[in-house]
Amino acid sequence: MLSVLAQYTKDLSFENPNAPDSLRSGLPAPQIGINIEIGRQMLENDNVEVTLMLRAEASRGSDVAFIAELEYAGLFAFQGVSVEEIQPLILIECPRLLFPFARQIMAEMTQNGGFPPIMLEPPDFAAMFREEMMRRAADAPTN
Repeated sequence: MLSVLAQYTKDLSFENPNAPDSLRSGLPAPQIGINIEIGRQMLENDNVEVTLMLRAEASRGSDVAFIAELEYAGLFAFQGVSVEEIQPLILIECPRLLFPFARQIMAEMTQNGGFPPIMLEPPDFAAMFREEMMRRAADAPTN
């Protein structure tokens, strides 16, 4: 059983370093790079804090249009979950539950910064988990 105990913004930042020039009409659409990371911290009573870290950086050539960063977290409780099942729940299901809320915050943040809202596509958290497990296996010492 997986329970969501709380959801919250841990950190939020929006930078528009070249405003108001970056907001003039007629400018080409900026190139936007997106980075998504998942953090986790085990707490007492079999609870875990899972943090979704989103970063969007938009630029036109060498000029930064904006940088938007968000750390959105949830506090989760697990009951009756085997050791083998806990990691996939933490790294796939918990971020999947947090993502729609983080997506909305990022969209509103960029729109409030004077740009069209960023509508992030839902990431494939299962693929991210598989990549993490493959990286760990490759980094593990061989006997």
